[in-house]
Amino acid sequence: MTNEKEVIESGWNLDNSYARLPEVFFTTFTPDAVRLPGLIMFNSSLAKSLGLNGDALQSKYGVAELAGNKIPEGAMPLAQAYAGHQFGNFNMLGDGRALLLGEQLTPDGERFDIQFKGSGRTPYSRGGDGRAGLAQMLREYIISEAMHALDIPTSRSLAVVTTGESVLRETELPGAILTRVAASHIRVGTFQYAANFGSIEEVRELADYTIERHYPEIEADDNRYISFLQEVIKRQASLIAKWQLVGFIHGVMNTDNMTISGETIDYGPCAFMDAYDPATVFSSIDRQGRYAYGNQPYIGGWNLARFAETLLPLLDDDQDKAIKMATDAIGEFNKYYHANWFAGMRARLGIFNEEKQDETLIEDLLSMMKKYEADYTNTFLALTFDTMEETVLFGTAEFSKWNDMWQARLGKQQETKADSHQLMRNSNPALIPRNHQVEAALEASVKNGDNSVMERLLAVLANPFAHTPEQAEYCAVPTESTIPYQTFCGT
Repeated sequence: MTNEKEVIESGWNLDNSYARLPEVFFTTFTPDAVRLPGLIMFNSSLAKSLGLNGDALQSKYGVAELAGNKIPEGAMPLAQAYAGHQFGNFNMLGDGRALLLGEQLTPDGERFDIQFKGSGRTPYSRGGDGRAGLAQMLREYIISEAMHALDIPTSRSLAVVTTGESVLRETELPGAILTRVAASHIRVGTFQYAANFGSIEEVRELADYTIERHYPEIEADDNRYISFLQEVIKRQASLIAKWQLVGFIHGVMNTDNMTISGETIDYGPCAFMDAYDPATVFSSIDRQGRYAYGNQPYIGGWNLARFAETLLPLLDDDQDKAIKMATDAIGEFNKYYHANWFAGMRARLGIFNEEKQDETLIEDLLSMMKKYEADYTNTFLALTFDTMEETVLFGTAEFSKWNDMWQARLGKQQETKADSHQLMRNSNPALIPRNHQVEAALEASVKNGDNSVMERLLAVLANPFAHTPEQAEYCAVPTESTIPYQTFCGT
């Protein structure tokens, strides 16, 4: 039994509103205890913002909670049911290796899902062991926290613990459990599950719950369900534009990996692009490039169309009218996406106002970058600090012509050159989690038990717009390799 002192020390303040939905949406399930839990990473600042006692959670008792060996007071562990299109094919899915402990109510009155990843088999595991390797969980920790620092909506990582047990994949790997935090884990695939395996009333209950939780401002609208669809479209358009602006490639944009809240979740084969190329793919299983960098906006729209299909019975009793309403709403996605993306690109170039010529200016720059295989992040960094001589574009006739156009464009706005420089500093990160640096951090931790490499990397990633001397060494591009970089789902 958990005593009162231990409950108070940990700081858990858990509610279970998702568990009050119809049981078709989940299965309550207690995780299996692991043999020898050990804390590897702990996010003290995130714990504090959640109202948790970081010291208590790093104690032996707290680590047992983070491993699933002890269930926090108020938790109701459950695996969520969902479906989804995986690489275009519809499947019944569900949390095969994840458990929702509950929803932490913070001192600020916010609500966040607390979820284990890698905590063992569930009724949705489909033959899998439900476990996860240490390297994959540390990778999600690094990337998700880097995304948060880049001001991109994302799930976050609270802790990684080792299990003292092995996970068998291609080789034997040390096992681990990630505790992650999200606004919620309600997905497009959750609605697909409800529409395909539940009733219209269950779809309505799920929609009403999600609106209350994430979009309370539309509850009183005349047709809250079309407003719901429109708001989700806006959030996803904004999210994917932010991915594109920093060169982030999710890698597996299945519908079960797209949240209704508009957060990035499920960091599997994700990575950041080095040399600019819209065809860039890192995932080992994406052999056709469905989820390539340049395809992400299109896939986002496609996924949202699948979401719209699940809401059709709620939009209007007349199916033709419902389809027209949904089609019109989905048709706005590209407009919202391009507005967000162009606004972000203008900021990256120090441009405050909007002119028609800006699209050509931006497209010409990206075309040059692709032609000369210029590093995406470092090119914008060089433009910010006037160090283009360090890039492959410097000295080319194309860049000289483009630079004249850019300078002329900057001269047409009322803001000063200093204003533009500050806008660019605030819009162009000093660094991203470079793939080779992430791999080096993981190797040091997993193979050598040395977390210092990862801790230093996390420290410089925590404020990517600081542009400090300490960050400069992390800007280096990887040395060329005859073997293309690949990422893996880690399932």
